[in-house]
Amino acid sequence: MGQVFSMVRDGLVSLASRMGTERDKAASVFYTQPILTDEQIIAAYRGSWLPRKIVDIPALDSCRKWRNWQAASDQIGLIEADERRLNLRGKVLEAATKARLFGGAGLFIGTEDADPALPLEVEGVGKGGLQHLTVLTRRQLASGDIEGNPGSEWYGKPKFYTLTGASGMQVTIHPSRLVVFKGAMTPNEEFGGMGSQAWGESVLTATFDAIKNADSTAANIASLVFEAKIDIIKVPQFSANIGNQAYEDAVLRRYALANTIKGVNGTLILDAEEEYDSKSAPLAGLTDILMAFLQIVAGAADIPVTRLLGQSPAGMNATGTADMKKIGSISCPGRGRSIGFSTLCTVKSASMEISAIGSEPANMRISQRSWAAPNSVMQRGGIRQQALMQRIMFAALSFPIGLAIKVLSR
Repeated sequence: MGQVFSMVRDGLVSLASRMGTERDKAASVFYTQPILTDEQIIAAYRGSWLPRKIVDIPALDSCRKWRNWQAASDQIGLIEADERRLNLRGKVLEAATKARLFGGAGLFIGTEDADPALPLEVEGVGKGGLQHLTVLTRRQLASGDIEGNPGSEWYGKPKFYTLTGASGMQVTIHPSRLVVFKGAMTPNEEFGGMGSQAWGESVLTATFDAIKNADSTAANIASLVFEAKIDIIKVPQFSANIGNQAYEDAVLRRYALANTIKGVNGTLILDAEEEYDSKSAPLAGLTDILMAFLQIVAGAADIPVTRLLGQSPAGMNATGTADMKKIGSISCPGRGRSIGFSTLCTVKSASMEISAIGSEPANMRISQRSWAAPNSVMQRGGIRQQALMQRIMFAALSFPIGLAIKVLSR
């Protein structure tokens, strides 16, 4: 008996129902390492609307409102013109989408420098110095050795990246020339994670089972609709004569004709000895079942059901305000999963300013447009938080130490 009590100290156990014991039905349930190949990811994204929306919606919502420049009107005009020239908004959206799909992507900053293996000197970028922005996925970029020196600004990040061209030529790229977008967070390698510290993993990995369950349920319901009504006709001596080929042909012709007549005028003509019956499949409650699976998908993807399915808010006195705040939080600064402020303010924003204007204006500020409509108290707090986050994020974007200190001291 003492051994029994030693087993039950740390959990709920019932010897009568075998709950919590080795013979518990749940004792065989355990988690395994999910393995999702790039081919499966691409097939799911191209062939099903749920994976596509799960990947696209947060990336699209984080770029939809874009950002505001606070400076002189002529300076803002020059910067926005340079953004349009480089298609910055489209490139950020593409990189964010591919990062969520594949687990990582990088936005390569193309400048006049000849050697991309050297660090990007932001203050050395002249007017028009940003020549192009190129989106590269983790399938194209191979990360190099991880920096293990805690004193380095690149600690825990790759020292370099390698890009392999179509001709097999390899190009080394310094990390300061890349704006890195990561997918879902992966455990560090020292905790047994299979992912690299340089990238994340596809957001579909953790949601794949929920997506397949919802798609399978919808497909089965669609098949059930075709079987919603089945006609049953009892034919005398049918089993006894089924082996006769002439009889089989006659039966097929007979009921093909009966279906044709029924299709024309709704009348089914049968022999007096034949019996007719109809069976209907119960369809009530299938909508609730399907919606339950879709709600699980929405919870797994952390996207409101109203946004995922494009439906109006349900329930009494529902205005959708909570859902809109949830959508807005996808790209709010300060959230670990956000694509938002740190990447939208990037493409090393100082490089953008210098490339458009020719120098970095002292009065330049960046703010991200919010989805939600906050009240006055929230707005004042949000302005202070954004101002602080903007200074911190701006200095933390892998700039040289001198430039980071200068930005933080403003």
